[in-house]
Amino acid sequence: WPGDAPGNYHDFHIWVRGGWAAMELVTISVGLVALRFYRLPFLVAPIAFTLWYLSMDLTPIILGSDGYDWRDRQLVSLLFGLAMLVTAYLTDLAARRDFAFWLYLFGMIAFWGGLSSMDSGSEWGKVIYLLINLALIALSVFLRRRVFIVFGGLGVFGYLGYLAYDKFADQPLFMFVLMAAGLALVFIGIYLQRNRTAI
Repeated sequence: WPGDAPGNYHDFHIWVRGGWAAMELVTISVGLVALRFYRLPFLVAPIAFTLWYLSMDLTPIILGSDGYDWRDRQLVSLLFGLAMLVTAYLTDLAARRDFAFWLYLFGMIAFWGGLSSMDSGSEWGKVIYLLINLALIALSVFLRRRVFIVFGGLGVFGYLGYLAYDKFADQPLFMFVLMAAGLALVFIGIYLQRNRTAI
């Protein structure tokens, strides 16, 4: 086994270990073979799910079983999720049927989970996090994928919650600013919906 011994199978969903990588690679290979013979979009689900788990289990293998910390796991998850999203987009372009949905979903879980669990440490880092989530929302319009707007919306909501509870807790005007921003978002959404074909 690469990395740590995997232990018992019932620990698979509990512990992140490099030893699971062999089983995950076999699962992905069998899924790809099945997908080759049976062109069903749902067969991508176990492949994408296992790729998500593999993104977590690769960290001990890439960085050594003792040479990594939580920050390294976050970075590997973010980069692996980004690679899955690019793969999903390329699959979307090449396939006539929707084989990319599951890759988008689990790629976004890996990417957004790694991004959201990182501690920015500064106000500018939090603003960059907000901008990335706003970009995900905008990307959902152009890719016509709801998974981007769901995760982007969660990120924006988290940032607004941070502002409401930490920065503007005693400012009653902040509620009106949020209300105006919400109304602006609704009008932007209506505008984009009406002009989607032209855009």
